[in-house]
Amino acid sequence: MAYWLFKSEPSTWSWQDQLAKGDAGEEWDGVRNYQARNFMREMAVGDRGFFYHSQTEKAVVGIVEVIAEAHPDSTTGDARWECVDIKAVESLPQPVTLETCKSDPRLSDMVLVNNTRLSVQPVKPEEWRIVCALGELA
Repeated sequence: MAYWLFKSEPSTWSWQDQLAKGDAGEEWDGVRNYQARNFMREMAVGDRGFFYHSQTEKAVVGIVEVIAEAHPDSTTGDARWECVDIKAVESLPQPVTLETCKSDPRLSDMVLVNNTRLSVQPVKPEEWRIVCALGELA
């Protein structure tokens, strides 16, 4: 299993919106960055990801699961753009802020800490464990 981080502006698509989709999940559409698209092409069903609120909150707020591998993005007719489908798994009891990640030396190499603009990014297994612990997940 691989781990990822999905960033969204809460005013566009929030964790509450994702939760409301239930097991049906939702396309992670609208990504127009080649690197982020390529990361989605690497994803497999069952991979897990952090759901991150960007903009004002800047925090990991939930865990999602990839439920469909990369396929054409339904929001465009341009064949270059693909997306995966994800579903909400659980909320973090304690959101983990970008500030917390930046201040933790164990996360100094995390993509989120070094490239805050990339909307879809990989997370190393050790980083996953650390952020889950900071978020008070067992």
